[in-house]
Amino acid sequence: MLNYILRRLLIALPSLLGISVVLFTVLALAPGDPFDELATNPNVPPEVRLMLRAQFGLDDPVWQRYLHWLASMLQGNWGFSFVSRIDVDQLIRQRLPTTIVVIGLSQLLAIVVALPAGILAAVRPYSWFDRIASTFAFVGFSLPTFFTGVLFILFFSIYLGWLPFVYRSDIAASGWQFLWEHFKQSIMPVTVLGLFQAASLMRYTRSAVLDVVRLDYVTTARSKGLAERKVITKHVVRNALIPVVTLVALQMPAVFGGAIVTEQIFRVPGIGSLLIDAILRNDTPVIMAVTFVFSCLVIFFNLVADLLYGWLDPRISYR
Repeated sequence: MLNYILRRLLIALPSLLGISVVLFTVLALAPGDPFDELATNPNVPPEVRLMLRAQFGLDDPVWQRYLHWLASMLQGNWGFSFVSRIDVDQLIRQRLPTTIVVIGLSQLLAIVVALPAGILAAVRPYSWFDRIASTFAFVGFSLPTFFTGVLFILFFSIYLGWLPFVYRSDIAASGWQFLWEHFKQSIMPVTVLGLFQAASLMRYTRSAVLDVVRLDYVTTARSKGLAERKVITKHVVRNALIPVVTLVALQMPAVFGGAIVTEQIFRVPGIGSLLIDAILRNDTPVIMAVTFVFSCLVIFFNLVADLLYGWLDPRISYR
């Protein structure tokens, strides 16, 4: 397995290099200037603005700027934020834990809700449970997160007053009270993001289980007198989870994309809100770093999915 992982990582290097070239070129050719505010500020002399552009290499050719950025990235230097006036890697370290917690809990909620519901709906197709679960699933992935987020705020925060609708990172508490306050303000963004992912995952799980439950070896297992629960858990679910793992792995970057909208709604200080602020302020080093991190996540979760295939299906070997 170790050799397989090393080969996949070596294959991923040209992909990441190509992605970084495209991202850097698009951002470099995009309209806008991070020092536009200085140009309109009468208190800042024009020579200061020109000196800053020369200091950060904004007047150099695109290829030269890219090579400088790549050499800095290989040395662990992610650049300097034009707006926040601090290093980009420091900004990401400040925001990344919050995003990981929100996305991790939302994905866990999606799996816990979708897998049992999808399996039970497939085992009992066209039953009342299947119809109700399918209806909720269709409604769930038809409604965007910004709409359900506003509904949650109106109902649970404004009408009932149970949950805070603005995520605060400066909570003046400690111990269990600190954890409880953070958990309470994470409930709505985690639920909105998790249920949205669970809706499509439930339908996909139901379809995968239905395809497997009709195969001949499942009928043979039942004819041998195996208990129905054992047939479902050992022979049906394990094989049906292979395409589901692919969906979950490929959905993870999309979850980060959905978190951008969710973080804006609930004002969660995560990577998503950092990317939106950087785009609005034309902070290209931050945009480049965050989008490059998202690209790395796509490749990483594809590798995780391939490793899980071998665990789910013994016929798959790592070669």
